[in-house]
Amino acid sequence: MSALEQVLSHVDDHLEESIERLFDLVRIESISTDPAYKAECQKAAEWLERELVALKFDASVRSTPGHPMVVAHTPDQAEGPHVLFYGHYDVQPVDPLELWEKPPFEPSITEMSDGSKQLVGRGTSDDKGQLLTFLEACRAWRSVTGKLPLNTSIIFEGEEETGSPSLDAFLAENKDELKADLALVCDTTMWDRETPAITVQLRGMMKENLVIKAADRDLHSGAYGSAARNPLHVISSIIADLRDAQGRVQIPGFYDGVEELPAAIKKQWDSLGFDGATYLRDVGLSISAGEEGYSVLEQITSRPTCEVNGVWGGYNGLGSKTVIPAEANAKLTFRLVGKQEPDKIREAFRKFVNSRLPDDCTVEYESVGGEFGPLTVDTNMPETQKVIKALSDEWNKEAALMGSGGSIPITTEFRRVLGMETLLVGFALEDDRIHSPNEKYDLKSFHKGIRSWVRIIAALAA
Repeated sequence: MSALEQVLSHVDDHLEESIERLFDLVRIESISTDPAYKAECQKAAEWLERELVALKFDASVRSTPGHPMVVAHTPDQAEGPHVLFYGHYDVQPVDPLELWEKPPFEPSITEMSDGSKQLVGRGTSDDKGQLLTFLEACRAWRSVTGKLPLNTSIIFEGEEETGSPSLDAFLAENKDELKADLALVCDTTMWDRETPAITVQLRGMMKENLVIKAADRDLHSGAYGSAARNPLHVISSIIADLRDAQGRVQIPGFYDGVEELPAAIKKQWDSLGFDGATYLRDVGLSISAGEEGYSVLEQITSRPTCEVNGVWGGYNGLGSKTVIPAEANAKLTFRLVGKQEPDKIREAFRKFVNSRLPDDCTVEYESVGGEFGPLTVDTNMPETQKVIKALSDEWNKEAALMGSGGSIPITTEFRRVLGMETLLVGFALEDDRIHSPNEKYDLKSFHKGIRSWVRIIAALAA
């Protein structure tokens, strides 16, 4: 057998050991948002450091203002490119606990009615199982050949589930150490349980809160009704103007930098069998409200959005209180694509609101942070083509080039701070119940995820 075949065989023969290592990590209650679990986050970081040292990485736990980072490098430099692999060891809270069928930090294997086996427990999919697919692939290469054929650095963080507050500064402070030729992220999904995927489009994010104020106090609606400006009317009118009947956002300049989906990717997406009607029906809807002329799949992945997340003002208690409120509030988020820039979208949105504001009203804006630009991966990049082939060889099916409606801020930071492109290869499934009770990771995804990384490591090293 070739070295690659021997390494793949080793993965198969030692799968039970890989599962037990995953379960060991899952048993650590590394909930990053709750200060009560600070010691558990430290414990998870130290667990990863020990495993990396055992794999002959130069590894260390690095302090941050929040939870620690784990950084590692291969000491035995190989010829060829250098990659930086990213994952996160922190997990979401487990509430509501009563909905878990088994204790969330006591992982187990459950056989489903369709015969599939699922690894169940908090973090099995997001992201402990995902990051371990890469580590177990490195372990297999080390065990069989005594070395890792690809120059590899690793960064594991412990605050992804809380917005990565320490990450930007850490990257900037350590950019010379962390810079590589390519970043690899395993925190995404497959297209379906039989079709591997590379996520080639991620939407960016801009968030904005606003308060529109009129009178200096709440007013009696009998004494001032009609004569006094009602901020709820004003904010409702502005919100109604944001999109037209065809679903297009009406903010001037909003679509600057928005590019049409490349023909080759659109053709592939059309062949993947995504059923937009079923997608909507599963949540009790029947009519697409997005831009006319685009499929539901395009609307939720490759087109920008302007969404109102909350509107409130006036009296919200039981019964009736006949007031004209002094102020009205709204929260909005914008998902960005192509070359849209958060700052420009914010400026255009504020001009849109200001142009519709009556003279006797004022508006206050709040930028709540967590903004970042979109990511588009060059599908013609040689590294992309190598990974496509490696995945297709392992799964005996052409890898899909997916768009994601969500966002992964680290990818734009890798480009902005470290000047690196990122490939996003994950093996989670849409029904893995991440962030929810009874989180699970398909055993086949875990097993073939390890095998996939074995092939990807070989392909990128070649």
